[in-house]
Amino acid sequence: MALLGSMLKTGIRLTNVVQRRQLNPLKQQRKAFRKLVGKARFTEFGTTYHFEELLSAAEFGGKREFYEKFKQNVPIHDYNRMFDRWWKRSLAGEKDVAWPGKVKYFALSSGTSEAASKYIPVTKSMSKAIQRTGVRQILTLGRYQNLPPTLYEKGCLMLGGSTDLNARGGHFEGDLSGITASRIPLWFERFYKPGREIAQERDWALKLDEITEQAANWDIGYVVGVPAWIQLLMEKIIARYQVKTIHDIWPNLMVFCHGGVSFEPYRAGFEKLLAHPITYIETYLASEGFIAYQTHPNAEGMQLVLNNGLFFEFIPFNEQNFTADGELTENPQTLMIDEVEEGKEYALLLSTCSGAWRYLIGDTIRFVSKPRSEIIITGRTKHFLSLCGEHLSVDNMNRAIEMVSEELGISVREFTVAGVTHDTLFAHNWYVGTDDPVNPDTLRNRLDEKLKELNDDYAVERRHALKEITVTVLPTDTFYKWMESKGKLGGQHKFPRVLKKGLINEWESFLATA
Repeated sequence: MALLGSMLKTGIRLTNVVQRRQLNPLKQQRKAFRKLVGKARFTEFGTTYHFEELLSAAEFGGKREFYEKFKQNVPIHDYNRMFDRWWKRSLAGEKDVAWPGKVKYFALSSGTSEAASKYIPVTKSMSKAIQRTGVRQILTLGRYQNLPPTLYEKGCLMLGGSTDLNARGGHFEGDLSGITASRIPLWFERFYKPGREIAQERDWALKLDEITEQAANWDIGYVVGVPAWIQLLMEKIIARYQVKTIHDIWPNLMVFCHGGVSFEPYRAGFEKLLAHPITYIETYLASEGFIAYQTHPNAEGMQLVLNNGLFFEFIPFNEQNFTADGELTENPQTLMIDEVEEGKEYALLLSTCSGAWRYLIGDTIRFVSKPRSEIIITGRTKHFLSLCGEHLSVDNMNRAIEMVSEELGISVREFTVAGVTHDTLFAHNWYVGTDDPVNPDTLRNRLDEKLKELNDDYAVERRHALKEITVTVLPTDTFYKWMESKGKLGGQHKFPRVLKKGLINEWESFLATA
């Protein structure tokens, strides 16, 4: 077995040497575009929007001709527009609608816990693309010199949704994590935990209990999942076996592959559960595709997957392109990968091998390295606060919580913010989940000061229209009970960082009866 690990690590290092010769990002995207429109040109979507013309422009036209025609021919779609005209027909069993063939799998996605489920198609092409990108990410482990060959023989715990998918009308539906785990390649099964039987469990609490009971029998080297649920599971295991850290049960745990939300607010509490440091690797796997992943140690961000079934466009996230509620304006500016700038925020548009076309997924990103095409996620188009021009992003909130938690020596597991009116002006009401003792007034003042340091617009508006900041400290479990009440416990579900409109009243009513 040690020989196997050494061989795998040597092979991974050699593969990385070859992969370091990167193609030009624009060339990669043009090639991805050609493959997408070439494959979909005979679908109803492709014939409606003249994909033959787009393919010809991509193959024989000038450097930017194909993109100009793409923008002219194909409108931007949000979920409702894409579903109402195209995806609902695929859901009903029609074939060759927006991607060739019938769609067998649909990922149920709401992004955060407040919305009704969306049906995102997951085609065979997309499943293969996700697997390819997953393998590429594994190959990048060869760049982490601190990881020994024995790691490649250890188990990989993937904590996600149930693999017992709902069969409905000729297709299957469930969390993307459940869909992908149900189709893991045979060679990976010997490493995969919790194994097929437990992975099928639909009751999230029961699944965590079953994993906890089996945990001492496994030799886990990697864990993969949303930070909140991985932390909760590790706490359960530590309590069950009455040990001090998770390394008392899994001494070879070396890697945590996380995604879904920023890890920083969880880091302090998470690291209390460890006996020694581990390697953190960030991924960006959405229901719409495997978008980006961290490719090397100490990377500032994640590298976009430019050559595997995804074509990216970027909408500058500013007042010209978005309303105060995060809605697109008419004829927004869109850019390709070569036109973006570091340090600026963009909303993502995706065209994919699942039949999404110029699709606004709702996430906002910022480029931290244009040469490497590396990005960080900064929030959601509709999950930011700008009641009076404060332009407070989820990234600002995460960083402020991280800084204050470190200063006060507390672990903040969850939080959310509601923007409300205050007399004739405005206020932000924070709800902070921690099980550590903390003075709410101290927490409020520290948060306010950090946000002023991080965001100049916020600092200005605190002197003018943003008149009040409140902080309510709650037990962490309150947030999870809210999610359970909405049927969004576990898997890829996350608590919304910003509460808007009707959700504010729902949340306050829930707190009144909790």
